[in-house]
Amino acid sequence: MSRRDRRALLTSGPHPPAVVVGLDNITGLQTARILDARGVAVVGIASDARHFGSRTNACAAVVESPLAGDPLVAALRRLARRLGRVAVLVPCTDEAVLTLSERRDELGASYLLPLSGHHVVEMLLDKARFAEHARAAGLAIPDTVVLRSRDDAVSAAGSMSFPAVLKPATKTATWRGHTSAKAVPVADGDELLAVYDRVQEWSDELLAQAWVDGGEDHLYSCNAYFDAAGEPLVTFVARKLRQWPPEVGTSASGEECRNDEVLEQTLRTFGGVGFHGLAYLELKQDARTGRTLIIEPNVGRPTGRSAIAERAGVELVYTAYCDAAGLPVPQTPQR
Repeated sequence: MSRRDRRALLTSGPHPPAVVVGLDNITGLQTARILDARGVAVVGIASDARHFGSRTNACAAVVESPLAGDPLVAALRRLARRLGRVAVLVPCTDEAVLTLSERRDELGASYLLPLSGHHVVEMLLDKARFAEHARAAGLAIPDTVVLRSRDDAVSAAGSMSFPAVLKPATKTATWRGHTSAKAVPVADGDELLAVYDRVQEWSDELLAQAWVDGGEDHLYSCNAYFDAAGEPLVTFVARKLRQWPPEVGTSASGEECRNDEVLEQTLRTFGGVGFHGLAYLELKQDARTGRTLIIEPNVGRPTGRSAIAERAGVELVYTAYCDAAGLPVPQTPQR
């Protein structure tokens, strides 16, 4: 389909267009491609129109805008006037998810956003709040200490088990401006304090979390989409094979697998709060104890696993789009 034909579908197609927020990252790019391949007219929003993702032919149009805050809301309002019809929002970064969740009432007449209430979204995206929720709900997580001050760091250094990792409660632009690492490994209490002193200004809250023994192939994940009633319409379990950087990196390769415990923990984690929307849970099987522990959840957006799921015939992104648009969802068996 030509770009011209795609543009015609934006305003006159039989189904609502999709607005992919965060086209200038690999998740946004693959999301646009997935939806375009299903015949959905896609508008991409990118913070950098020169990024290679912004040059994709999968989008009928690309809008340059910051991906969070007032500028994003303003850009979406202008886009709504251009479209003249309701569109489905598909945020592809955590910051976009938080902005659209918080400001959804300002955009509600023009956009469909399949997502739980903001208090649930905030709790699941904030690692500190999620750790506190997990302990109260009896979810299986590693030994985790929330660090809101250096005194907290000193206490953690003297009480928790090592090795461990130090990571931000939320991965903000400030954190990413200093490092691309999701977490920083620490070998002992002295190193925890040294790293804390170096990175404390990068995030309002930090977490110290005990390291879970095991190689990369002990890391599992489950992607899912839950409808407005909190029912899982589609799930996909996968195992990492390689990641970069090796210990605390992003998946470089993975494979679909069956793991009933991973699936059960995912359904319990999100079903327990009646979650609505795209959801992702990362877990690791402890090589010493055999326990499968939750590393972190992610909600409201596609992840890098979406492309693997698509290749396996599991339509995570398109299911979310169809459910939001009121269309029949694909009949994908749960995995």
